[in-house]
Amino acid sequence: MIQITSSITDQELKQLSSQNPELRFECSADGTLVTMTPTGKISGNREAKAIASLFIWVEKQELGEVFSSSTGFKLPNGAVRSPDVAFVANNRLPLGWDEGEDEFFNLAPDFVIEIRSKTDNLDVLKAKMEEYRDNGVGLGWLIDRHHRQALVYRQDGSITQYPSDAVLNGENVVPGFTLPLKILL
Repeated sequence: MIQITSSITDQELKQLSSQNPELRFECSADGTLVTMTPTGKISGNREAKAIASLFIWVEKQELGEVFSSSTGFKLPNGAVRSPDVAFVANNRLPLGWDEGEDEFFNLAPDFVIEIRSKTDNLDVLKAKMEEYRDNGVGLGWLIDRHHRQALVYRQDGSITQYPSDAVLNGENVVPGFTLPLKILL
């Protein structure tokens, strides 16, 4: 982790990312630049399964848009985060969001999924989930492959732990969406 001033611009963060395509970068609210190495084959596969499953449901129901881990979301606290999977409902997508310059979203997603890889620190991921929730994310799934469980974070402040045989659902944020946890483990 590299400490920088909190004055890094979105353009500088994008430039740093383009100059280092083997890495992913996020910027915390306090200006800490966070580097994330690429995931391994299993984590990458689980991320793809989560994106595909959510995308198919969202498209079929015409609920909004699904985004991958290369999408930067600038949260209200100033942090730029890139969840493994993100969903934004139609009614929250800014007009013309998919036209013009390719830039970070200046909003928090409605729903996020983070999948813990072998090198991820669980406490760091839990703090990230809390940050998402504190910045308006309605529902978040933290998939902990190491402990074969999921932690589900809700806007009301509750966190529920689910075992490997659970079927997770999108609750009122992604209505009707379900996914057996075992697919992501």
